[in-house]
Amino acid sequence: MPISRKTKAPDMTMKVALLFAAFFASASAFAPVQQNARTQTSLFAEEMSKALPFMKRPPLLDGSMAGDFGFDPLGLSEINGVGIDLYWLAEAEIKHCRLAMMAALGNIWVEAYGPAPGCEMATAKNQMDAFWQLWDVHPQYIAAGLIGIMFVEAFSGIATTSGRESGMRAPGDFGLNPFGYAEDSPRLKKFKEQEIANGRLAMFAAAGQIMQGMTTGEGALENLASVFN
Repeated sequence: MPISRKTKAPDMTMKVALLFAAFFASASAFAPVQQNARTQTSLFAEEMSKALPFMKRPPLLDGSMAGDFGFDPLGLSEINGVGIDLYWLAEAEIKHCRLAMMAALGNIWVEAYGPAPGCEMATAKNQMDAFWQLWDVHPQYIAAGLIGIMFVEAFSGIATTSGRESGMRAPGDFGLNPFGYAEDSPRLKKFKEQEIANGRLAMFAAAGQIMQGMTTGEGALENLASVFN
């Protein structure tokens, strides 16, 4: 009997050791599969849009442009006809961003400090009413403004077309660098991101000021003050 006990103990130990060896062998066999799964998941995540994680990132929106977060639900970045492509769209966005920032600030400035010299008849706080007041008295101002816009658009169109063909001009770049910011690449990149972000916000702001003014007949500051009253 003692001999049989001594033979059973090594048999039990051997069975346990074989069981653990089989377990770890099976686990190591599945390790590469898990790594491939993680790799596929990361590649899948990289293809998704940052702005719309449930949609794939458009091929041309690779994050190289300022303000690019892969937001293009209508697929406009893939249009390449009738003179419209991603370069043209980026140029148009920057142009409207800059105009909207001036418009949003101008609406508030005129309401707070009054109209510019020569436009004293435009006394309405609402900018649309002020526009028609100016039109009734000095329509030549409006005509001169439209002619000026035509010239600016002509020069801008030439710069856009030549820049798109040569590839040597970034969208919205007119060489205006009075403070030397373009010499510092990291700082310039930061300013470009800020310009796009503030410009997009200003487009909503300017449109909101005009629409709310047309609805209430009051200026932007008056409408803002009514929220807290």
